[in-house]
Amino acid sequence: MYVLIVGAGEVGRSIASNLEGSHDVAVIERDPELAEEITYSFDVLSVQGDGTELETLRDAGLEKADLIIACTESDETNIVICGTVKTATDAFTIARVRRRTLLNTWEGSEGAFGVDFMVCTDLLVAQTVFRISGFPRAQDVEMFAGGLVRMAEFEIGSESPLIGNRVRDADKYDSMTFAGVFRDDEMIVAKGETVFQASDRIVVIGSPSSVKEFAMATVCDTTSSADDVVIVGGSEIGFQAAREFEAHGFEPRLVERDHDRAREIAEALPHTFVMESDATDTEFLSREHIDEADIVVAALDSDEKNLLVSLLARRVGVDRTVAIIENTEYTDLFETVGIDVAINPREETAEEIVRFTRTDQTEKIAMLEHDRAEVIEIELGHESALTGRKIEESMRDLPDCVVIGAISRGGELITPRGTTVPQAGDHVVLFIDAAVLDEVSSVL
Repeated sequence: MYVLIVGAGEVGRSIASNLEGSHDVAVIERDPELAEEITYSFDVLSVQGDGTELETLRDAGLEKADLIIACTESDETNIVICGTVKTATDAFTIARVRRRTLLNTWEGSEGAFGVDFMVCTDLLVAQTVFRISGFPRAQDVEMFAGGLVRMAEFEIGSESPLIGNRVRDADKYDSMTFAGVFRDDEMIVAKGETVFQASDRIVVIGSPSSVKEFAMATVCDTTSSADDVVIVGGSEIGFQAAREFEAHGFEPRLVERDHDRAREIAEALPHTFVMESDATDTEFLSREHIDEADIVVAALDSDEKNLLVSLLARRVGVDRTVAIIENTEYTDLFETVGIDVAINPREETAEEIVRFTRTDQTEKIAMLEHDRAEVIEIELGHESALTGRKIEESMRDLPDCVVIGAISRGGELITPRGTTVPQAGDHVVLFIDAAVLDEVSSVL
C-alpha cells in the first residue's frame, strides 16, 4: 500500500516510523529542516511543500496513493488537505483533529469535508483516561473480542505480594494469562519461571472479572476504586474526560480557574461538580477534600502546570495521578518523579491511525510501551498456522516472543492451554514483540 502522510510533527513521524517497514510511504512537510530530517531518519520519500496544494500532493505520488493521512497541527489544514485530495483521486483519507465539534459534524454527514475517517485527539485521550481509571496502577487497558477479553498493563508496587514470586505461583486465575513483563528497557515474555520484581510493568490478558480480581488482590496496595474523580483543568481534554465519566454514570469533580469557562462547563455537564479555583492553592485542596479523591487527572494547558498539580495531589495523599503531557520527552520524567500515568495526545493519535491502517490484517490492536510490543486480535482462517493444531505444537513454529492470551469462540471465552486446539473462525488475542510482528502476521 502506498501511504502519503502530510505533516512531519510527532504524529506524522510516529506513523511513518511504524509503517515504513510494511508499506511505501511518502511524507510532505512545509518546514525545510523537518523535511530534510525525515529523509535521513526514515526509509520514506520526503517532499518539502504545502500539503494543501494539489501540485505538492502530486509530487509526493498522489495518483498512486491508496491512503492519505492529514496530521498537521491545524484541524482546518487537515480538512482542506482531504478535500483537495478528493478533487483528484478516490484514495482513502484520514484527518486528525482536536475539536470534537468537527468530529460531530463529520459523523452527522457521511463523507463531510472529503474525510473518510476522522480521529479526534481530545476524545481519544479522554477515553484513555477513563479506561485506565478503573484499575489501580494500570498503565494501559484495552478491550478485545467485543468486550469479552480485557488486556491490562500494570506496574507492580513496592508492597505487592507478587514481588519475588514466579509466574507459575501467581497463575491461579482460571480465565487470565500472564503475557509479558517490561523491566526497565527490557521486554520479557512471561514464562512459568519468570520472577516478578518491584516496578515491573506486567501485561495480563483475560476476562474482565479475572483481570479486575487480579489487580485488586495482588498488583496494588489499595482497594479503592475510581468513584471519586477530580479533573484539574477545563481544557477541551478536561471537558471531554468529565463528559466520558458522566456517560458511564460517574459524577466527577472539575476544577477550573477561569470564571466564564467554569460556568460554560457547569451548564454543559449537569452531573459534574465544577469548582472555580486555582488547583495549586493548598488551602483549597484541603478545604475541598481533594486528598480523598481516588484519582486526580491533570489536564491544564501546560506540561509544567500538570506536573505541579500532580505532585501536589500526591503530596496531600491522592491515591492515583494521571497527567496529560504534550512533550513526549517528559513522559519518563513524569513517571520517575511519581506520577502514575502520563498520557501524550499526539502518541495516542498516532497509535489510533496506525491501528486503522492495519484493520485488513487484524480485528483490533493495542500498542504497548511506545510500540515495543503489541496485543492484537485476529480471526483465524483455515490456513492459519494455529488452526486445527494443539497450541503446544503450533507455538514451535512461532518465535518465543509470542503469547496466546485468550480465545473467543461463538461468544464464549476460552483460556488457552497447551492442549487447546483453536478452530477456524476463532478470535485469538496475542501478545507479540513488535520486532517479529511481520513474521508472525504472515503465518497467522
